[in-house]
Amino acid sequence: MILPFKSKYLIPAKEFRRLSVLLVIHNDPTASQQKIAELTDMSSSMVNNYIKEHQKNKLVTVTGNTNRTTSYHLSASGRNMLISSLLSYSTDIVQIYGAAKRELSASLNKINSHGVNSITLFGAAETCEVVHAAIKETPLKVVAILDNDRNKQGKPFNGLIIQPPELLRQIEFDAVVITSFGKQEEIYKNIIKIRGSDKNIIKLTDLYEV
Repeated sequence: MILPFKSKYLIPAKEFRRLSVLLVIHNDPTASQQKIAELTDMSSSMVNNYIKEHQKNKLVTVTGNTNRTTSYHLSASGRNMLISSLLSYSTDIVQIYGAAKRELSASLNKINSHGVNSITLFGAAETCEVVHAAIKETPLKVVAILDNDRNKQGKPFNGLIIQPPELLRQIEFDAVVITSFGKQEEIYKNIIKIRGSDKNIIKLTDLYEV
C-alpha cells in the first residue's frame, strides 16, 4: 500500500489522493471513511468528497445502510483506473529517483577527482541504495557496506554483505560515506571512535557541498 510521508518539498496532488483512496478500498473494502482518512493522511470530509467523486465516475460502488455495514468496492472501471494510476505514479517516482541519482553521481565524481578512489558506505537503508546506484556511474569502488543494526549484518546488499562497524579497523579505503540522514552525527562519532580521524568522513549533506 502506498502510504503518505511527511515531505518538505512534495505536496500530495489530487491525483495522488484519488489513487490513495482507490488503493485503500482495493485492499480493504470494509475500511471505514475514518480508517481511509488515517491511511491516506486526509480528513474524513476530504475522503468523503473523493468517494462521492469516484461514485459519480462509476469507479466505486457502496453497499450497506449503516456505518458498520458499509463497504466500498471498485468497479471494473475502478480497477482499470487503479492500475493506470499506479503505473503513472511509478513513472513519477522513477523520474525523481533518476534525478537524485544524477545529482549524487555528479558530487561523487567530484570526490573522485579529489583523489578518492575507494569508499565504504555506512548505513544500509534506502538512501544507501540510491548512493550505491549513483556510484555505479562513477569510477569509485565500494569496499564495504556497514551498519550498526545486528539484524542487518551478514545479509546481502547489492552484491555485498553488510558488515559490522568494527570492520573499519581491518580494511583499507580512502573515505567513508555516511548513507543515513537520520543518524549522521551518531554514525560520525562511531567512526571516529573505531577508526580515528585519519580517514575522510563524508556525510550526505557534504555531497551537495562538494
